[in-house]
Amino acid sequence: MSEETFAAPEGAAKARTTRRRRRALLAAGVAVAAAVTLDGGSGGTAGGTTLPPATAQVERSTLVDAETVDGTLGYGSETTVTPRLRGTVTWLPAAGATVERGERLYSVDDQPVVLMRGALPLYRPLRDGVEGADVKQFEQNLAALGYDGFTVDDEYTGATADAVREWQEDVGLPETGTVEVGRVAYATGDIRIHDVRGQVGDAAGAQAVLSFTGTTRVVTVDLEVDQQRLATRGAAVGVQLPDGRTAQGEISAVETVIDLGSAGGAGQEQEPETKLEVTVALDDQKALGTLDQATVDVSFTVEKREGVLSVPVAALLALAEGGYGVQVVEGTATRIVPVEIGLFSGGRVEVSGEGLAEGMTVGVAA
Repeated sequence: MSEETFAAPEGAAKARTTRRRRRALLAAGVAVAAAVTLDGGSGGTAGGTTLPPATAQVERSTLVDAETVDGTLGYGSETTVTPRLRGTVTWLPAAGATVERGERLYSVDDQPVVLMRGALPLYRPLRDGVEGADVKQFEQNLAALGYDGFTVDDEYTGATADAVREWQEDVGLPETGTVEVGRVAYATGDIRIHDVRGQVGDAAGAQAVLSFTGTTRVVTVDLEVDQQRLATRGAAVGVQLPDGRTAQGEISAVETVIDLGSAGGAGQEQEPETKLEVTVALDDQKALGTLDQATVDVSFTVEKREGVLSVPVAALLALAEGGYGVQVVEGTATRIVPVEIGLFSGGRVEVSGEGLAEGMTVGVAA
């Protein structure tokens, strides 16, 4: 937080600037003493012989802008699955089970719905003559599962249909050479069944039958919008586990989430709320042991300033000329030294200015 060069008062505009700076400090939890006036040069001016109620030292140290917030260890956000096929649900996986590419996710009319990898849903039947990105995505999966004899591109040819018949025979489906809508469910990777919501015997398509997550444990954190400075993709974070151990991680995703609210008590509507959902990828899954769900403390480090001069925040004085200063105490005399302020951390603030040195004594507001 850098300040402008100190100058003589310039009327109402200057006064407004001073008030804005004071409000900014107060918003950050900073108590600023009443405004004082400089009489002279940048080396500081005499402030009289009235000693402050308390004093502190100008220290040279490392300041860190860090914040610790609550997070949740788990497998990330859930995705629900509702069958596109019509019929009867005849098989469902168990909660906690892992499903890989090419494996059965659930069954309708005793025929499997197969998991494959991709971001584009199967929105139309795939058959000979169809072209598009959905064809290429499906062919990439066929090739990854070991089927060949076709070219992986965006054209569904007779060769593709032959490979599909071979795949259908292997998984126990009618060998039609056509992939019907709902026969394949796509996810970006292997999945873990989070919750089984349906039952065997339910009508397929009437409701969601299960939800899933990824298979890798992550930490999720909900931040307020005014904490956006913490949410930098790729930044390193520390995670304290319930048993006191610390795991290291990195911010892998930041998503803005808008909660539209709902009807509150007495018919009142709750206002929409915007938050940031931060996902932290952990460096070492083995270090977590068998822990798969817990509340954790997540430490974000935004900025680190090494070897800088600092004073207690309560040592800052708001100058009528604009900006800030400190009251340097020298025996029974005092003088005001203007300073530029930087990083705030742990009740101290980075300061710099001509004539300011480590070890000086400064006044602190009571």
